[in-house]
Amino acid sequence: MSPDTPEAGPHQSERLVTGGTPVEEADAALVAVHGRGATAPSILELADEVSPEGVALLAPQAARNTWYPNSFLAPTASNQPGLDSGLRAVRNAVGTATEAGIPLEKVVVLGFSQGACLSSEFVARNADRYGGLVAFSGGVIGPDDTPRDYDGDLDGTPVFLGCSDRDPHIPLERVHETRDVFEGLGGSVEERIYEAMGHGVNEDELAYARDLIESVVDGE
Repeated sequence: MSPDTPEAGPHQSERLVTGGTPVEEADAALVAVHGRGATAPSILELADEVSPEGVALLAPQAARNTWYPNSFLAPTASNQPGLDSGLRAVRNAVGTATEAGIPLEKVVVLGFSQGACLSSEFVARNADRYGGLVAFSGGVIGPDDTPRDYDGDLDGTPVFLGCSDRDPHIPLERVHETRDVFEGLGGSVEERIYEAMGHGVNEDELAYARDLIESVVDGE
């Protein structure tokens, strides 16, 4: 997947923050997408926790630390142009890895909260064989009546969806819908719902992500 031709958008002037192994020397890549009000360096700290040696860490930065202004459940048009610009930022981060010679099947996309929603929507709209998708407290974007007629085939891509059963921002029904979307696209989905966790990431989720990324590096 090559980066897009540069286009105007609120996030296209922001930098791609990197960590881990330099992308030109890496065996795999983790594209990490931060949440609302957070930063690329902050999600890199989490990415570093779950990544073994040999993984390039690539974190796009949102303008003003927010990918789109309203809830991910709001009408899609109300979240433009931030939403499309954010999707382009994720695509360009993935393209940075593949242009450096890392196969797409060794690129994992990970996000938390708004970043998990953006990551989920990106992978759904660009279904292919990735190393994996890790969505901590997120789901596909749009109102309840949004058509989910995505094209492509995930071809067994591992997909992890972790969320609380009473997350104040992510309805449980949307997590289940996201599971169904990715299963319909041919993903190998692991959905874990945690009782009364709130809006956050727990050690079980981190351990699962760590195992997933290690398996990508090892070629399993």
